[in-house]
Amino acid sequence: MSKLNLTPLADRVIIKPSEAEETTKGGIILPDTAKEKPIEGTVVAAGPGKVTDDGKTVKMGVKVGDKVLYGKYSGTEITVEGEELLIMRESDIFAIVG
Repeated sequence: MSKLNLTPLADRVIIKPSEAEETTKGGIILPDTAKEKPIEGTVVAAGPGKVTDDGKTVKMGVKVGDKVLYGKYSGTEITVEGEELLIMRESDIFAIVG
């Protein structure tokens, strides 16, 4: 992916979802309509953090390059330069993998 020309605001992050599984563990090839939505991806951009009511910025817990787990239906799908991405709040992320 080239340099992303998009900067998320506040506590939002942009995630590149991992590819959906093409086959089951038993070797059955899945059609596009049967593939599960990925719940893992890589952070490609992160905002500066949430601003509290007293004006202080709370630092983000994730950074660019982190592999993360998120909710199956979290975020908003966007397309930037032909690439499918998700934009979501940091609170929609469940864990950092590894």
